[in-house]
Amino acid sequence: MVLFANIMLALAKIVELADGLLTLYKYVLLASVIISWINADPYNPIVNFIYRITEPLLRKIRRHMPDTGMLDLSPLVAFALIYVLQIIVFSTAYHYLTTAAMALKLRG
Repeated sequence: MVLFANIMLALAKIVELADGLLTLYKYVLLASVIISWINADPYNPIVNFIYRITEPLLRKIRRHMPDTGMLDLSPLVAFALIYVLQIIVFSTAYHYLTTAAMALKLRG
């Protein structure tokens, strides 16, 4: 029982790590939005890296959105999707895994 409890705690830590990586991605996404406002040099390595990280997701979102002209709402949709994923999926999985692991440790 203790082995399964430790495995569940390890899975909870992996879920927590994934949640942290998504939080980091939100900051990179925010940097991408700010960079688009100030019209930074696209040949700058940092700007290039940020665009390479964020554009695949934003391009997929733009494909399914109506054309809004100059206003790009895809970052808002991306933020909303990330928040939903973090709150519903990761938070629930983390809570379930830690609760089940503690119950198994108390039993065994």
